[in-house]
Amino acid sequence: MNRPRLRLPILVLLAWIGAGSAFGLNLERIQQSFSARFGQISEIIFGEWRQMLSGASHGGERDKVEQVNDFFNRRIAFDDDFSLWGQRDYWATPLETMAQGRGDCEDFSIAKYFSLLELGVPVNKLRLVYVRATQEIAGGGGSIQQAHMVLAYYPKPNADPLVLDNLNKRILPASQRYDLSPVFSFNSAGLWQGTGNQASRSNLSRWQDLLARARAEGFQ
Repeated sequence: MNRPRLRLPILVLLAWIGAGSAFGLNLERIQQSFSARFGQISEIIFGEWRQMLSGASHGGERDKVEQVNDFFNRRIAFDDDFSLWGQRDYWATPLETMAQGRGDCEDFSIAKYFSLLELGVPVNKLRLVYVRATQEIAGGGGSIQQAHMVLAYYPKPNADPLVLDNLNKRILPASQRYDLSPVFSFNSAGLWQGTGNQASRSNLSRWQDLLARARAEGFQ
């Protein structure tokens, strides 16, 4: 069965929803916020995250992308929002995700996004992308589509972006992710329409709320 490729073309800017520069983490403030909210036991993964950032800071952009993707795919287990937060759809800050040690696709993508901003990857090279993911049903029972989020990294403005995903842990060009169909994408600079579907106001509200909570934690 041939599936459409995940194509992320130059998209139309729809709305300005945040600052266009990288956050620049206040790690001391984040450490204090983490300890106050989650305690000393939870600091293990936070310490590993800081160590990963320190090591990755010496590499090139592609190396940073690979290290961040590997870290969260390896250290965070998948779980749904209702189990974690008692809500149908909750977007966790990176601190909340690390403290839980678990998260859903949005949480994986958001944590990777903030980490790469801290490592100096320009915001215009990163987009959080809502997609429809096609997954095969075990036993040859066909396939299903589900809402999913990934992080796209653009080495150059018109390049085929690389996809950072928690379902397929390999970093592949979007053109090779036949199982993904984009809906819309966004970052802290703007929102882009993908395939003609409008982003819901509820998703924009969640993103704005997430940015406010992350900044309160020290993600400037």
